[in-house]
Amino acid sequence: MRLVLIDGEHYPDVIRWAVEKIEDVCCAVFLGGSEKIGSISEIERVIGVPVYHDKNYLRTIEKAIRENDISEVIDLSDDPILSYEDRFRIASLLLRYGVTYKGADFEFKPRKMRKTKKPSLAVIGTGKRVGKTAVSGFVARTIKEILKPIIVTMGRGGPERPEVIYGDKFEITPEFLLKVAKEGKHAASDHFEDALMARVTTVGCRRCGGGMAGFSFFDIVEEGVKVAEELDGELIILEGSGATFPRIRADAYITVVGATQKIQFIRGYFGPFRIGLADLVVITMSDIASKKKVAAVKKAVETINPNADVHLTAFRPRLLKEAEGKAVLIMTAPKPALKRAAEHIEKHHNVEIVGMSPNLSNRQKLWRDLKHFRDYDVILVELKAAAVDVVTKYALENGKEVIYLDNEPVNIDGKNLKKAILNLTKNILEVKK
Repeated sequence: MRLVLIDGEHYPDVIRWAVEKIEDVCCAVFLGGSEKIGSISEIERVIGVPVYHDKNYLRTIEKAIRENDISEVIDLSDDPILSYEDRFRIASLLLRYGVTYKGADFEFKPRKMRKTKKPSLAVIGTGKRVGKTAVSGFVARTIKEILKPIIVTMGRGGPERPEVIYGDKFEITPEFLLKVAKEGKHAASDHFEDALMARVTTVGCRRCGGGMAGFSFFDIVEEGVKVAEELDGELIILEGSGATFPRIRADAYITVVGATQKIQFIRGYFGPFRIGLADLVVITMSDIASKKKVAAVKKAVETINPNADVHLTAFRPRLLKEAEGKAVLIMTAPKPALKRAAEHIEKHHNVEIVGMSPNLSNRQKLWRDLKHFRDYDVILVELKAAAVDVVTKYALENGKEVIYLDNEPVNIDGKNLKKAILNLTKNILEVKK
């Protein structure tokens, strides 16, 4: 059945004329406008189908979908009733319900999303470099306290066939990762990072291309999920890549939002789709952005999804082994975050940071930085981007110790993210029974 969106900028008989050209229209949602109508009841009488109407158009559309078997929404409205932002909000809502949204010159079709056999939790992001993999690792370490998780990743540098890394069964050393890199693989891909940081089993997959709503053009995630469902583990963590996430319907969602992102990418376009899926929202880097910006991001999230549990967090570096002496710090983080990380490391470890580089994702600048550093013994680096093929290779060839570091989210709002994750996991298991 079809639902049509209508407005008062068209005469009722014109709306009727258009509706008659569309098959299987069961109802309409009136979006507003009064220039060419008398009343809602008049429209309903003329077009011959029930008309839903409320000030909150999203809530009204949602009600109509829930009360009718809607497969497609046809937008017969016109400027100025709906802005571009409004239409993206409608598209975000309809994608969550698996309903096609079609207008005069656009169409958004939902992708079929199959469910997992095992309980599942998706960790997705509203963009790249928001700390999604760090949050995924923290989620996995937390869940390990009550059951055994398996992470399925979908990195742009992932393997062509699903690759299992038993991070809980063997030590992942710099030498091992460099050997992997020399074999032509991306040794800093997300499944290696997760296996190292969380010490859990991971299944690496690849993807290419990212759509507006968050789905990839090509990926092998479904194959990876099938592999994960056969492994020893009780819950699958589906980890997104950038703003892209698996075409798998998870039992619950954690959406990672960067406080430093442009606000329009959060409350506009398909930000509401990603945020609307969330049971829990982690706003990262809340210590870097201004208080005004953080408040605006939090308000946007809560407006889009008032039912989500929202946490304001900051990242703190976690070294995977103890370090001492003079060190250089290399990350993908912006300079303010890099400086805070250096201060935290010096405060909690017997280390003096004598050099820093935010250029881990820019190989040309990274090589320049490495050659510029002097008088140090240790390189502290995130396992991302060029961490293996450039930094680890350089360190081992030049007699430097390389220590990988994680970024752990910590609450700065008085809440307890770890407890929230455990509660969400228990809810998933309860519902999945």
